[in-house]
Amino acid sequence: MQFKDWEPHYCEILEYFAFDRAADEEAARLLASLLPRDNLLSLASLAYDKPVTVCGNAPCLKDELEKINGVVFAADAASDVLDAHGIYPDAVFTDLDGASDRLLELNKEGTIVVVHAHGDNTALLKHWVPQFTGPVVGTTQSTPLPHVHNFGGFSDGDRAVFTADELGAAGITLIGFDLDDTAVVPVKRGKLIWARKLLALIGHTV
Repeated sequence: MQFKDWEPHYCEILEYFAFDRAADEEAARLLASLLPRDNLLSLASLAYDKPVTVCGNAPCLKDELEKINGVVFAADAASDVLDAHGIYPDAVFTDLDGASDRLLELNKEGTIVVVHAHGDNTALLKHWVPQFTGPVVGTTQSTPLPHVHNFGGFSDGDRAVFTADELGAAGITLIGFDLDDTAVVPVKRGKLIWARKLLALIGHTV
């Protein structure tokens, strides 16, 4: 999704959650300064013309692993569930609130970490990004920069779906998504509502 098409939705999200666009853009600039190189081509080569399974981190994920087909994109701590079942994600999409030493190991072994910058995670960016020794791609929900991309999407899971779509995946399977979960805090509930709305924009009904 081009930024001109994404920006109206982003502005609605900012208003809905009372987020600060300037803080998002400052975080994107910080992330750009922390990234020694752009590994977008590596990520694109994973997804282009291939089936991609995007794994959300809902509790149902562990019961849907048999549906995995092709390249595996994991939303943040969904990678822990996959790892526990001997499945190594090709890419992990994270704003780093679920980052761990194991994610550093997966990255060293070749898993692409798609790090997302937003106004509330600058401390996490400073702590974790310099420790990654494998391929990293930077993303933002605000204005993209040369080395920090915006493919659309908001939370880790739907952002992974938008990325697969933008990079030309042959087909996208979603597992581990429960957008009707009511046993979550209000902010998380709002993110699930937005995930459903955003995914519908690119033809995914969950």
